[in-house]
Amino acid sequence: MKADTNESKIFKVSRRDFVKTTSMSISGLLLGISFSCSDTAKKLSGNPEYVFSPNLFITLNGNGDVTLIAHRSEMGTGIRTSLPLIMADEMEADWNRVKVVQAVGDEKYGDQNTDGSYSVRMFFTPLRKAGATVRLLLEQAAAKEWDVDVSECKAKNHEVVHSSGKTLGFGLLAEKAAALPMPEESSVKLKEPKDFKYISKQSSIVDLKDIVTGKAKFGFDNNHLPNTKIAVVKRNPEPGAGLKSFIADNAVKVPGVIKVFTLDAPGFPTTLNKPLGGVVVVAENTWAALEGRKALDVTWNKGMNADYDTKSYNNAMLKSVKTKGKVRRENGQVDKALASAKKIIEADYVVPLLSHTPMETPCALAHVHDNACEVWAPVQDPQGVRKSLAEALGMDLKNVTVNITLLGGAFGRKSKPDFVVEAALISRTMGTPIKILWTREDDIQHDFYHFPSAQHIKVGIDENNKVTSWLHRSAFPPIDGTSNANAKEASGAELSMGMIDLPYAIENVCCETQEAEAKIRIGWLRSVANIHHAYAVGCTLDEVAKARGVDPVQNMLDLLGDDRTIDFNSLTSEFWNYSEKLEDFPWSTARFRHVIETAKEKSNWGKSLPKGSGQGFAAHRSFLTYVACVVEVAVDANNKIRIPKVDYVVDCGVPVNPERIKAQFEGGAAFAASLALKSEITVSNGAVQQSNFHNYQVGRMSDSPYETAVHIIESNEKPTGVGEPPVPPFIPALCNAIYAATGKRVRQLPVRLA
Repeated sequence: MKADTNESKIFKVSRRDFVKTTSMSISGLLLGISFSCSDTAKKLSGNPEYVFSPNLFITLNGNGDVTLIAHRSEMGTGIRTSLPLIMADEMEADWNRVKVVQAVGDEKYGDQNTDGSYSVRMFFTPLRKAGATVRLLLEQAAAKEWDVDVSECKAKNHEVVHSSGKTLGFGLLAEKAAALPMPEESSVKLKEPKDFKYISKQSSIVDLKDIVTGKAKFGFDNNHLPNTKIAVVKRNPEPGAGLKSFIADNAVKVPGVIKVFTLDAPGFPTTLNKPLGGVVVVAENTWAALEGRKALDVTWNKGMNADYDTKSYNNAMLKSVKTKGKVRRENGQVDKALASAKKIIEADYVVPLLSHTPMETPCALAHVHDNACEVWAPVQDPQGVRKSLAEALGMDLKNVTVNITLLGGAFGRKSKPDFVVEAALISRTMGTPIKILWTREDDIQHDFYHFPSAQHIKVGIDENNKVTSWLHRSAFPPIDGTSNANAKEASGAELSMGMIDLPYAIENVCCETQEAEAKIRIGWLRSVANIHHAYAVGCTLDEVAKARGVDPVQNMLDLLGDDRTIDFNSLTSEFWNYSEKLEDFPWSTARFRHVIETAKEKSNWGKSLPKGSGQGFAAHRSFLTYVACVVEVAVDANNKIRIPKVDYVVDCGVPVNPERIKAQFEGGAAFAASLALKSEITVSNGAVQQSNFHNYQVGRMSDSPYETAVHIIESNEKPTGVGEPPVPPFIPALCNAIYAATGKRVRQLPVRLA
């Protein structure tokens, strides 16, 4: 649960405290921003009397340079750009003079977990206030210098301009501004949106030059500690199960292999934090480590999930959703309405296990020495990593330092600390710095997978061609099942991702779930339960449109009913609004309607297409963002699917960084196409059968959309998430397009037409 930031405080920080915290020397103005995340700090520190520190620092040096300490992880979303962009705009800073410094993992920075598409929405207003405070202090300092009223002074492009035309640069005013008392919050005025210089404008990411010139540091690039050794681990194919015996004679004969030893297995459930254990090979170089691992002779124990088989497991889930389940939302009388319906639409949907497979596999550099631990790793949740390291090593939290590198992709995988803890435990055993390597085989066979799911949807249409009833049953192992053996029911949060938050004006609605037990490590993957719920709902709506004889877009508009805000709390006690209050981020059918209508227009919906081609439509709200999607496909005589074009329409509130929004949706379309067309993890006898891209298929360039058009709605509403919302509507839109092109319904992923 994220913390509330509505009561953020802005205050001056002493140079002594700043240098002590950051090891950076500065002169000039230094402000701290304290978000209302103290509950996070107390929880992570374990100290209810924890003295709260500022989450972020903003500095304006005497030379005029501005520095912002970024506390979130950069994995391609552009967050290291978007957050300072907000502050710089309100501050009237020259963007070319803003420098971003990455924070280490520490609870004093508040919530650092870069998951859930909420970084911008969480920090948008506090950062604006901080920038506006700096602007006002500089204007006050200039007014004092000129002995004029502050109303005559206006900050503009890194200097303060007097009404007479004279100017003073920010650098010259930094020390003078630092000497002034903090202004009252009521006197700090935010810009009008029409005056934004950077917000909602195109801006390149701050890391762009370093990335394209090869200077950027990702997790795999960390080799800077003397005497660093390379480690790989041979793990039991069945997660959590242990080791029976091993023979290392041939492994230690490999030139460069230093040591072979074991790490204990955690059992099952494995938890999200612990390494899987296994046989460790430490070597002087990567080649020796991998060759040594190949030479091991290992016999594994069988665990409690040795009989896990995905085919029989998924069939059991599919059978379960055909029967009455636990009611999670019920409005009206579904059974009665279905019994009197003139037409019934009924369909089942199955989604397999899916792997994250980021371009950069898990990796970390760890150095445990002198009762201290320092790591360098591409992690999404540095505070969670820090706490897990302290617990695993039996070390005080204050002695653990987590340095965050750029992430070469993540999709949720790198929010789990297991691989970093693994590196630290090996470093402690060896007494040297250790770089842990996960090969692609390690990554695919030992992931925290997106859960499999089975769904059954039944819809009734009356004699007046009106949809009167909607029954939706869903079964999938909850993510909590990875840590809790008793967790077998989906949480309200998971169901609020496209199931119990059904927004349509249907009188009789019933949502039910069946229990499903985790048999493998389950974790969140980009857009989480929205993936399978949006797929089933979006495809069913297309079938309903066909049964009603209505255009699919018009069908959805009909079902939305009158423009209104939906109080889901009155419809189900389990509704979750992505950790936000409904009054702050209401569910608006008017905004949903607008993206739908705009998508119809921008995509030239209903245009004439050649035989074997078709358009498909779907729309979905996730992470508080409204998205409509139109996918065009062409299917040849050999059932090869090509995607000539995708049109997205996005309402994410204030579009802070349009260039990054477009990039997220372009990448999201390729990611979703890969999930829908190619990807599937299967398990037999408890072991994952796929090992690399030859048998765990991901989309190639020819599978990705040839053109992705992203149409962003202009808005002054609060900004919302954009990292995950591209995925959910794409998959049903694609499947609906395939139906339009071929007449074949897709009710199981990945798509198989032959």
